[in-house]
Amino acid sequence: MYLKTNKQKYNIIIANSFSKRLKGLMGKKNINYGMLFPKCNSIHTYFMKVNIDIVGLDENNEVIYKYENLDKNRIIKIKYDSKKTSILEMPANSTKKIKIGTILLFEE
Repeated sequence: MYLKTNKQKYNIIIANSFSKRLKGLMGKKNINYGMLFPKCNSIHTYFMKVNIDIVGLDENNEVIYKYENLDKNRIIKIKYDSKKTSILEMPANSTKKIKIGTILLFEE
């Protein structure tokens, strides 16, 4: 799956297993892809090597929350039903043109 933003195309990995959800982007350097966490409304950045961008999506992939260049050792919780929320982790500063209310279109 892919997402186009800032004139760039990012591969998106879906964290659809326990191990993918547990590890996420921890310990990664030079991140050039995104990771989507379905049915999730909170993340942490402990054990991260680099800063990341966070985009919270509702059940229609509409952006309801955004945090750019999130530092290490932070916890983010979106006050929205976890069964209807997804979190997209992206490389730092890759979501500058994404605004609250935008509906993200993922491509196969």
